[in-house]
Amino acid sequence: MPSQRHIFSALILLLLAPVAHAGPFAPAAGQPGSTAIWMGDSSISGWADGYIDYTPGSAVDPEWQTPNLALGPALGDAFDIVSLGRGGRITLTFDTPIANGAGADFAVFENSFSDTFLELAWVEVSSNGATFVRFPGFSFTALPVGPFGGLDPTDIDGFAGKYRQGWGTPFDLDLFASVDPAILDVNAVTHVRIIDIVGDGSVFDNWPSQFGGPNPIYDPYATTGSAGFDLDAIAVINQGTPPPPPPSTNEQVPFPPGALALLSIFIFLIQTHIRPHQKVKETS
Repeated sequence: MPSQRHIFSALILLLLAPVAHAGPFAPAAGQPGSTAIWMGDSSISGWADGYIDYTPGSAVDPEWQTPNLALGPALGDAFDIVSLGRGGRITLTFDTPIANGAGADFAVFENSFSDTFLELAWVEVSSNGATFVRFPGFSFTALPVGPFGGLDPTDIDGFAGKYRQGWGTPFDLDLFASVDPAILDVNAVTHVRIIDIVGDGSVFDNWPSQFGGPNPIYDPYATTGSAGFDLDAIAVINQGTPPPPPPSTNEQVPFPPGALALLSIFIFLIQTHIRPHQKVKETS
């Protein structure tokens, strides 16, 4: 796993660099320096195929609890989503795994209607469906945000939900390139888990204590009806090796070498043994 020193040294350099926006991180979709990925981008090679472990949190109505709506391509609207509720979660699965390639490897799409009404979630990945590794997230939003308040995207990084609907937040598996493959195989990620962050400041980010962290995480709170993170889709950018196809039930199994010859001898012996005795012709 990459060392804290390696990760956070780069972030400190980013903080000290001159920027035209308020915070140290990438700006909103469509702005220079943004990392947002458009849902129709040609780099997208696939989408999530299935889901497990949908556990909605509180303050989400039944009409927003349809996990199938998070499968397949992002639509970029406010309704084709599944809401997680406060603190809820869902895991999406991929028949063809996600692999660690050049740049971002997958992107998570939310349904925010603006560049600032941003509901955040943790992102975790697994190559076996049992052991998950979490992407670190950072929040520099200084004060609580009301239910109709907003965030500056340059103050947040590493969370799903950084960008408005139609634009995915990218994630790079190279961050975990040094993780033991027994824990996470970065070239065979089959599960991505999304966990809503209750944005009342009770949850803290991963900013290190030696630099003043961790920081409380704020996002619009308290929303109702479709509270929490609203998942539109997860796009795959770098795909791994597809699993082998299952054997066909109609496929004929070939005889091993020499089997036909042995079978012929066996049939001959059987026929010789059971052949009826010929009657002896009587002579007068």
